Amino acid sequence: MRKITALFLYFIGLTSFAQSVSVQADLQVPQIAYAYSKLCETLKSDHVLVQPPAQADFIIQLQLKQSLKSEAFEVKKVDDHIEVNGGDHRGLIYGTLALAEQLKNGIAFEDIKPEAGKPDQEFRGIKFNLPWETYRPSTALTQHTETVKDLKYWEAFLDMMVENRFNVISLWNMHPYTFMIKPKNFPEASPWSDAEMEEWQHFYHELFRMAKERALDTYLVHWSIFVSKSFSDAHELKGQNYYPHYYTPGDTTELVKQYTRECVKQVLEEYPNLDGIGISHGEGMAGMTPLERQQWMDEVIIKAMSEVERPVKLIHRVPFSSGLGSEGGTSKNVEVVTREAMEKLGDTFEGPIWVEMKFNWSHGHSTPRLVKVHGGKLGDTYFDPLPSNYKITWQMRNENFFALRWGVPSFIREHIALNGKAAYTGGNFIGSECYIPGLDYFTAVDEPVDWKWAFQRQWLFYKLWGRLMYDPTTPDAVFEQEYVRKYGNSAANLLNALSLSSNTSLQLASFYDIRWDFTLYGEGMLGLQGDSVKYISVESILDHPTTDPRYISIRDFVETNRAGGSFGEGEITPLMLADQLERDNSEALRLASIINIGDNASLMYEVADVKIWANLGLHLSEKILAGIALKEYQLTANALKKQKALEHLKKGLSYWEEIVKISRPIYKDMRLTHYNHNYFTANDDNWFHWEKVLKEVEEELERVKGM
Repeated sequence: MRKITALFLYFIGLTSFAQSVSVQADLQVPQIAYAYSKLCETLKSDHVLVQPPAQADFIIQLQLKQSLKSEAFEVKKVDDHIEVNGGDHRGLIYGTLALAEQLKNGIAFEDIKPEAGKPDQEFRGIKFNLPWETYRPSTALTQHTETVKDLKYWEAFLDMMVENRFNVISLWNMHPYTFMIKPKNFPEASPWSDAEMEEWQHFYHELFRMAKERALDTYLVHWSIFVSKSFSDAHELKGQNYYPHYYTPGDTTELVKQYTRECVKQVLEEYPNLDGIGISHGEGMAGMTPLERQQWMDEVIIKAMSEVERPVKLIHRVPFSSGLGSEGGTSKNVEVVTREAMEKLGDTFEGPIWVEMKFNWSHGHSTPRLVKVHGGKLGDTYFDPLPSNYKITWQMRNENFFALRWGVPSFIREHIALNGKAAYTGGNFIGSECYIPGLDYFTAVDEPVDWKWAFQRQWLFYKLWGRLMYDPTTPDAVFEQEYVRKYGNSAANLLNALSLSSNTSLQLASFYDIRWDFTLYGEGMLGLQGDSVKYISVESILDHPTTDPRYISIRDFVETNRAGGSFGEGEITPLMLADQLERDNSEALRLASIINIGDNASLMYEVADVKIWANLGLHLSEKILAGIALKEYQLTANALKKQKALEHLKKGLSYWEEIVKISRPIYKDMRLTHYNHNYFTANDDNWFHWEKVLKEVEEELERVKGM
């Protein structure tokens, strides 16, 4: 295949002062053409692109190099030309973007530094819940429908993924098939007109094409057993195995098996750029034993996938219910059944089977230590002996922060060090069940900002996870430089300030035991209590267990002290946690105070988020101290302890009032899926804002006064 060189001349400003550059690349390969186009976007602002190479001051060569491993790259300067070498197309894209990053940081061609990279985590994926037929019905999710149907949105989102070295996009919803095909033998399953079907198919074909162009793997992940409502109505099925129902009995009829099998196969045949399918045997399978669920998967989805005459990849989610219900549950029996089923597949699927497990249930952003998975504590069945055809991929679910920016690089590095180095691990998903990073439904100011969509507000979250999964040794300076490039030198301390303050969310989720999605919403200081999601009051933390066993609960702390006991090295008492929260968040506020915001609305939001997080951290510190005093009062009836608790709660209230003062002018009221509470139906009265929670904080103080 012949080489194609840059074919145009681009002039800017005084071209006599601009260096001329020739880029040599094989543009007949879509992935190389993509790398070339992204590099030219950077070059054209300060350089002249010329052809032929003899007329250029510098030559850049984009090429594959067999001696490099998969996804690896190197950038080398040799005399008057620069080589960008990739072990494969994905590595070449990363190398090209690494060179572009140096140029964006103001490094001249003659000063380009050698750079090399290779992946630490093999699987670096994003979990993206689609807003149509979402897992949990909620206007907080369906509000994103038009945004997420926009291919311009996906072009930007996929560009972000590649820039940050993610390599997998997984698309999740209840029953994706009738959005993608009109089933050949079951046309009655389709709710769409021919024109509507054509629009949906164009959307998915283009989405998968753009992902393939960027060397991204694509998966559909869905829950089972579900069908379209049109199919259910046409065949008068007895159950409610269609959206918006999700905790339903399994429909194991031969009709549904045949329909599902044919849908899976037809989608994989009609969408050659779709890489694989993800399976879930939980929701929609109530009334079935774990073995029956696995047998259904083998007979239906696995069978359909194996009949497709091209390589297909598999995500296998574990563990699910150990009983007959749809809720989570762990057991040795389920682990044995599932492992045996996967090992039976041998090399049926391309590459390892990716076995997805929720890290610390629905709140992976908590402690970096594995405490539990979906349903409880995990045994060692999946790891011992070492598997031969599958690898564990941790799902780092985030149900804790949607509005506020987050970034704690040390947490990600520690998570990878503790959980990503074993031979049986493959990497991580990041994403949410209760949040879609589509529509910007947060921004309240009229001033121009440098984002259009929600994921762009959280640019650091994605950059930290993607870059650190690829290389955990990536220094903080890389991320600090991004702040400087965006906002100037005064923003260099923003990474440190945000790391100190947004760590509040991790500390809360480590201290306050969590389970499924709605049990915690960290940035709102909300938790599921009884059947309702509401403010985490001081009373609710007195006897609440901790997530991380290193953290000591208030009850255990007070009772141990009263009994004359002590705590071991490495244990974190509530007093220690309160002190750390006070220290870190005070420093974050100090760092934020010296940043010159000027009239930059985007920078204003970055700094405001630091301040909101910091005040949340200081509020939590006071709540913990109040909780210690209140627990002591309950046990001793010492009025001085009650007075001390009140003093801390008053101070905590002042921090919440400061949060409202900062957030009210710049944040809209925001829809929140958690406000579905402990129910299966959507709640349209689901507006969240810190100001709306203020009354609960005030009522807490009054209740304690009346004790």
